[in-house]
Amino acid sequence: MNGPRQGEHGHVPVMADRMFALLEPALTRRSPDGGGAVLVDGTLGAGGHTEYFLERLAGLHVVGIDRDTSAIGIASERLQRFGDRVEFHHNRYDEIESVVAATGRDEVDGVLLDLGVSSMQLDRAERGFAYAVDAPLDMRMNPDDELTAADVLNTYDHGSLARVLSEYGEERFAGKIASAVIRERAKEPFTTSGRLVELLYATIPAATRRTGGHPAKRTFQALRIEVNHELDSLRGVIPAALEVLAVGGRLAVMSYQSLEDRIVKRDFARAVENTTPAGLPVDLPGTAPRFSLVTRGAEQADAAERAANPRSAPVRIRAIERIAPNHPAGRGGGTADGRGAQ
Repeated sequence: MNGPRQGEHGHVPVMADRMFALLEPALTRRSPDGGGAVLVDGTLGAGGHTEYFLERLAGLHVVGIDRDTSAIGIASERLQRFGDRVEFHHNRYDEIESVVAATGRDEVDGVLLDLGVSSMQLDRAERGFAYAVDAPLDMRMNPDDELTAADVLNTYDHGSLARVLSEYGEERFAGKIASAVIRERAKEPFTTSGRLVELLYATIPAATRRTGGHPAKRTFQALRIEVNHELDSLRGVIPAALEVLAVGGRLAVMSYQSLEDRIVKRDFARAVENTTPAGLPVDLPGTAPRFSLVTRGAEQADAAERAANPRSAPVRIRAIERIAPNHPAGRGGGTADGRGAQ
């Protein structure tokens, strides 16, 4: 079996081995080669994870979703040798239910979510995601969206800007940075990342700069999340992804910062909760959990993975499995015998 041709596209999927191990049991329930199984890659990006799965499971079908049209173009070229085993959808991942319905299916066997900004977006300077190079302050994952990072910096009032930096970047100096931005934009609007990085170096105390990582990291994260409404989409996608899983299906999520991981952890905890009142000898109808945790806590990359792929260092992985169909009062879902749609 040939390995993934990662080098040809400059993208090495993070922790691909572990993601495959977590999802494989759900994808091979009916056939060792994944025949009849459907995986939704909700964060297709450059197609690295999808390629990895398609290489290893000859019968697998992948539904790829991405909000970035350029990512879909790159992935389409990378994955063209798999023909109709993969399909592409230009959507946000929180639209997963409508995407699955559009494919003519009611449920799927696996869902993979690799959150945050993709390697492909980081590596393209003109997209404005990276603070290491001077580039337009864009940061839109979907280039068709209107709001850019420059718009946030140049139009938000002090309170709104400070809130974004504090809430989404967990930036200690949010108020001070917001004041500096408003003062500087009165002289000239912000258009490029280089000027913003200079302002951050000048605003954040030297002692913090020496110990807290790159001074622009938190601000750039906050702007990216605000521009793309990332946490709103994440809050929507976890319940939606759980809804489309067949019984025996699995959802695996990779988070890269604490804000994301907290949302995933909370929604997984709710999904596995038994709501029968304490002290009763049996579960009341409709109260038993429909899901079970596959991972205990958040898994992290080991030393070998971090050495091979430095972008894996902050990742946190959580996985969950559907163990029962929806309760009668819920929306449609898995079938009692655990068979997914073909």
